Amino acid sequence: MEQYRKSPRARFLDYESGEYFITICTKKWKHYLGEINDKEMKLSEIGKYVDKQLSDSTNLCKYATILLYVVMPNHIHFVVLIPENNIRGSVEERTPTCQRHVPTTPSNQRRIPTLSKYVASLKGAVTKYAKSIGVEFEWQSRFHDHLIRGSRDRNNISNYILNNVTKWQQDCFYNSDK
Repeated sequence: MEQYRKSPRARFLDYESGEYFITICTKKWKHYLGEINDKEMKLSEIGKYVDKQLSDSTNLCKYATILLYVVMPNHIHFVVLIPENNIRGSVEERTPTCQRHVPTTPSNQRRIPTLSKYVASLKGAVTKYAKSIGVEFEWQSRFHDHLIRGSRDRNNISNYILNNVTKWQQDCFYNSDK
């Protein structure tokens, strides 16, 4: 049986439905996605592509809806909604709903949750685009997720996302690549 590295995902969540706050960073926090000048984000070519993918999330996964997002120089934050009614049939029937496909065979019974499929599809699409235009680009291998728990949590996260660009110098990733 094939060995997989330990998942950082919470064991008490199935990641098949819910509203999540996601953070994905670029490799070594490199400013691949653009720069902030005078409290305004200027997207690079890769940053524009990320923005496009997040603005129409159903291109990558018909069950993931991005409710709010921000593209920063070296990371992205977004709130994704995966409705409860996304679960349809077996894993094999659901897998094609997201671009990335991990085959499931009797010897490979690894279940890939919808949230992880969406993130993998997004990261893969951006990496493929960067290669197609001859631009160096890499993501960190993992991502951070947080299940949104109620309106207070949702409001705090929304305010954080909406103000992230203007508070860039206080961001924990501000000096990460310097």
